[in-house]
Order: sequence, then C-alpha cells, then structure tokens
Amino acid sequence: MPLEGKAMTIDPLLLLQAYAIGVFPMSDDREAEEVYWVEPKRRAILPLDAFHMSHSLSKTLRRDQFRVTANRDFAGIVALCAQAAPDRPSTWINGPIEQSYRQLHAHGFAHSIEVWEGEELVGGLYGVSLGRAFFGESMVSRRTDASKVALAWLVARLRFAGFTLLDCQFMTEHLRSLGAVEIAQRDYLQLLGAAVGGVPLGAGSGVLSAGAGVAAELAFAPLARDAVTGSPLPPILTDAGPLSGHAIAQLLTHTS
Repeated sequence: MPLEGKAMTIDPLLLLQAYAIGVFPMSDDREAEEVYWVEPKRRAILPLDAFHMSHSLSKTLRRDQFRVTANRDFAGIVALCAQAAPDRPSTWINGPIEQSYRQLHAHGFAHSIEVWEGEELVGGLYGVSLGRAFFGESMVSRRTDASKVALAWLVARLRFAGFTLLDCQFMTEHLRSLGAVEIAQRDYLQLLGAAVGGVPLGAGSGVLSAGAGVAAELAFAPLARDAVTGSPLPPILTDAGPLSGHAIAQLLTHTS
C-alpha cells in the first residue's frame, strides 16, 4: 500500500517500527514520487555462518585490493546505489527514500560499507541495524567483485558483533551464489522477533536518541574510526575483530 502523501520523507521511528514487523519501503522507479510498504511472502536471508567464499573472492580479499570503510560516505553509497547502470536502467530508490535513509543514518541506525579504489568510491552497500538484525537495502559495484567484497566485510563484522539475522529481502542468483537462502515469511518473523526482541520500540522517540546499540557499535565503529584517523588497519584479528581483507578471508573461509 502507498504511503499517504507524495515526495515526503518517512519518519525515522516509523521506519524502524516497520522493520521490526517485517515491512520495508520501496518505490516503482527512481523518478516516482510514491513509496510503498512491502512484505514479501518469501524472504531471502544470508545465514551468517554460511557465506560462500569463492577462491577468486578470497584472493581479492587477501590482496587487500580495495580499501574498505564503514559510514564514511553513507550519502555517497545511497546515491551510487540509486544511479542507473547498463545492467540496471532504473532503481527503486527515489528521492523520498534516499532522504529517509539519510535521516535514519543521522540517528545511527542506517549504515554503509564503502569500497574504495584509491580515493574513488567503486562499490559498497547500505542497510539498517536494529537490535541484532541487519536489513540489507542495496549494494552496488563499479569494479569487479566490489559489492562481494563489501558483503564479505559486512558478514564478518556482523558475526563478530553478535548479529543473528542478515535480511536480504528478495532472492537473486547473485545472492544465492553467496550463500543466501529463501524462507517463508512466517519463519522469517520468528528469526526477526528473536533478533529485535530487546529493542524498546514502545519508547517512541527515545529509541532514536538512544542509538542503534552495542551490536552496531561493535560492527561498524572500528571501520568508521579508521576513516577518520587514517591510521593503517592491523592485518590480524584484534580485540576489534577482523580489520583487514586477509583476516576477513581467513574467518569466512574457515566457516563457510
């Protein structure tokens, strides 16, 4: 069903409440004004212990071919995901959706993983964290394997931080090749309830001021801090979790 009104951003609290019951917004086209609530009957998720690490992706990660950060350029990632491309002439990310997630990011609940080649943003993904659930919204690649690298980093960081659910919304062959599976909405809601059960959404706007919580901080803050300080990331597993391509590949290869 469409949201009431046109070309309006979605209230951040309403967005979080929607995710908590298994609903998310989409639009028909980049230039469309209306936004619809969607609740798929079949849901794609990526079990965090089942990421499929191909040999070529492992090599790319171990070489640290790309620099990876988190929340350094959230707006840039959303804009890149919204752009048309030869294999994607239009997208579902319209203006109101783009602005809504930028607002949610400002409250600490929407996060991005950025993949850089030098100083050029060449891929990544963004999504929403709530409790121990991460809801993937979109990913993009402007270089071979850039989006796969972003997803590998996301899976490793979510595992380290104790997340239990990575929601991919709709199944694609690309996601299936990386380990995603499709489940009934009923089963998805059980996983969702366990992952967000401790979030006090009844507290209203107080939820927004409290931020996304410890799990999100553990997952994303180390990569965000690196973007600020510019210090080199250690090539090993540290107290902050896997913080290099080599460590990401090592962790996911041993468990995939």
